[in-house]
Amino acid sequence: MNLLKIAKEYIRNKPKIKKMIGVILILVGFTAFLTPLTPGSWLIFIGAELLGIRFLFRDKFLQWWHKINSKS
Repeated sequence: MNLLKIAKEYIRNKPKIKKMIGVILILVGFTAFLTPLTPGSWLIFIGAELLGIRFLFRDKFLQWWHKINSKS
């Protein structure tokens, strides 16, 4: 668990590394989308999130999620 914490702090302190990882994940996800590796296409979203691109449906999803969890 300590290694994960160190990796997160390293990525936060090095914005170029964060951008590079984001672009790589987008490229791998797009390649997976176009090839038989389709289940790997979710990497596009993770890469975009690392680059700081927020999705329009994020707020709607979070509202829906909180609504479902509050019923429990």
